Amino acid sequence: MAQRLGRQPSLRSRALRHYERRQAARVESGTRLLLDSTRHFIPARAWLGGTGSDARANAEKRAEDLVRLNRGLLENMQVRAEVGRQRGEPGLRVHTGTRVGAIPLRSPVTGRSDFGLVVAPRFEWSGVGDLLATTGFRVLPELLPIDELPQSERHVPPWVLASVVLHRLEQLLASTARRFVTVEEDRLAPRGAVDWQRYALTKVTSARMLEVPCRYPDLRDDEELRSAIHWTVRRQRDALLAAPAAGRVVNELVRLAERLIARLAGSPPKPPTLRARQAWRNHPFGGRVFTEGIDAIDWTLDERGLAGLSDLAGLAWRLDMEVFFEAWVESIAAWVGRRVGATVRSARAEQTRVALDWSPRFAGSQGSVVPDVVMQRDDVAVVLDAKYKQHAQEIQRLGWFETSDRTREQHRADLLQALAYSTLFDAPRVVTLLVYPCAVDEWRRLAENGRTLALARVRTGPRNVEVGLLAVPLGGGVEQAAEPLSRVLSSSVA
Repeated sequence: MAQRLGRQPSLRSRALRHYERRQAARVESGTRLLLDSTRHFIPARAWLGGTGSDARANAEKRAEDLVRLNRGLLENMQVRAEVGRQRGEPGLRVHTGTRVGAIPLRSPVTGRSDFGLVVAPRFEWSGVGDLLATTGFRVLPELLPIDELPQSERHVPPWVLASVVLHRLEQLLASTARRFVTVEEDRLAPRGAVDWQRYALTKVTSARMLEVPCRYPDLRDDEELRSAIHWTVRRQRDALLAAPAAGRVVNELVRLAERLIARLAGSPPKPPTLRARQAWRNHPFGGRVFTEGIDAIDWTLDERGLAGLSDLAGLAWRLDMEVFFEAWVESIAAWVGRRVGATVRSARAEQTRVALDWSPRFAGSQGSVVPDVVMQRDDVAVVLDAKYKQHAQEIQRLGWFETSDRTREQHRADLLQALAYSTLFDAPRVVTLLVYPCAVDEWRRLAENGRTLALARVRTGPRNVEVGLLAVPLGGGVEQAAEPLSRVLSSSVA
């Protein structure tokens, strides 16, 4: 690998610099679709309009106001936007980060959320769905308590919303096995609050004195809520079955829906009444799980989707692809660990934090280091540092000397971080790997050429320390992705 990185660039590698060009963003009814970790130029007049004799200047002013009004939302989505010109045309230079999702944008004209921004993964949605299922849905999209998008195109697959709804309903069902509910029924003996007026006017006058209308709290299954959950799960399942095939994630979600339906077999599926929905909203014992579950029922009842699943307004949401990629790397490590007898610890579970002991203590900076995943056995320690970046692809395609200065500087920092991690463990052999994602097809080409893994030896005395680059596919099965890592732990100590 060191020789490959140091080769002089070829004419073909120079021609592949096309990826650095700013990509055009698509638009439909005020909503822009961008890819994560890319740069875009959005013409202001095409998106925001411009009127008057100086339409360009007017559009440029609208672009400035759009950035100012939505600065907080854009920063929350890791989106950097600044006003500039391209070939004399005013517009927005937008650089997306590693978060995907959808947010509304306030209009510089009306002040309302008339515009929207959707950031999609730069990898195929089908691959992201496969990994979501493979990781056991450890990381799910987060719904944002902000305005909805005005309208957007249908580019987000149905399983994105279904994954949130079904898992919220599963938690809601588990937390509502038995709870206090308000019961209204006729009883032989009074209980709780008695509706004496109704009793006198309807029961006594019709000689039904043993039917006492009562209202009281009782600890029982909320059958109306169970029926609403049953109805919602069936709607989500039917939407998944009707959608175009999306691989393993849809199959896993359909199986989850079937399990929930089986648990709810005694409660007939019925949409909730408005009165019931209002009562649930005001429930005195409702916590976060209960509230989020009721939200999931409401979204399905109102036929709202995650920014583009219907012609109605889209829900605002986000998913941190860095966290998602770390969960995928953790799943690969867990699969390998079970087969080679290695223990696996993760930063997600707060198992890998190592404190730094500064002297004097008040003069220190960072208090600890936290490797993403650590695999340990008596003879070897492997540290995995997941990097949701395009560095590996850029270096492979262009060569080290044709890679941009910014990428080379960031890669050097990552490499130094990996070397620092290698000092944390006392084992005969320590391997620290920078793990980068790549598309499934590209990973297969690398695998055919034996280039998914590159290792370099670090001379440190008695210990055998290695640092390397590991490419993993963002899609496909865990067995295939885990093969290079399995080789690292299966090889003998040099």
